[in-house]
Amino acid sequence: MSQLLWEGLFLAILSGMMSGTFTVPMKYLGRWGWENVWSVFILVACVVMPVAVVAATVPGALSLLHKLPGQTLGLAALTGFVWGFGAILFGQSVSAVGISLANTLVLALGSSLGSALPLLILDRSKVWQPQGQMILGGVAVAVVGIVFCGWAGRVRERASSPQAAQDRGEMVGKRRPVAVALTFCIGAGVSSGLFNIGYSFAQPIITEAQRAGLDAFAGSNLIWLVMLEAGSVANLAFCGWLLVKNHTLRHFTEARSGRRYGLCILMGLLWGGSIFTYGAASPKGLSNNKCNKLNHSVVYSGHGRRGAYPRQIWFVVGLSG
Repeated sequence: MSQLLWEGLFLAILSGMMSGTFTVPMKYLGRWGWENVWSVFILVACVVMPVAVVAATVPGALSLLHKLPGQTLGLAALTGFVWGFGAILFGQSVSAVGISLANTLVLALGSSLGSALPLLILDRSKVWQPQGQMILGGVAVAVVGIVFCGWAGRVRERASSPQAAQDRGEMVGKRRPVAVALTFCIGAGVSSGLFNIGYSFAQPIITEAQRAGLDAFAGSNLIWLVMLEAGSVANLAFCGWLLVKNHTLRHFTEARSGRRYGLCILMGLLWGGSIFTYGAASPKGLSNNKCNKLNHSVVYSGHGRRGAYPRQIWFVVGLSG
């Protein structure tokens, strides 16, 4: 294996680890409302970080963006905006059903659709070729895995409902029935697949960046800038509505909130960092789906309690999909 591929592998693993652990701080932010946590996270990951990274890696970014075809920018912005609603659903699903199960369901569905939809939309001729059949077969296996994970969630809900409050600890947000949480996860997974489609449609941005003498990494950063900024609109609008509705704006000015701000900023740095780290890995020949599989390494809660083993068995069966 060449040094280039080893570098790409390292970056993909690092990206997957950051993406798979960025929600962990939510377990310690129960004193804030979900909207407080999510708004700070989005500001860091989708507003501040993309601008900072592009400013550092793309000289003359504004003039380059002005030269790009409006259709390309429009599609990237539109898919990013739609993904924003899925990000809301993902954040809600983490609070509703827990980090491990939410990550598993969303990533399984998102990575599957992210592989299948670009194939079906951009290159249908490959559907009947071995590569296309393998991808569609993988989607089918993932769907089966999602069913088993959903069943694991139902078993867990029945087994631990008397201890639900104790199990959640300081998890931000509120627990919801598994059926509701699964709906959130499916919506988030579908939008995650659309995010990959937007990235595929925005490849002319990378081409234009290379014509301007920049590398593929700089071009991918421009794509993330457009898509993430567009996605932040839906998230911040929804958080703003909840902040007013729930009267939770006051939490931002509470005494001793420095730790909460720090954890929210850490969430943003981890997730945003995973996106741009993947952008550095992809030109080296590695797939985003391989990277995201590492998100499943988040520790599954419920270990060692009475009644835990049956639901862990179902969880492992689902995860194997």
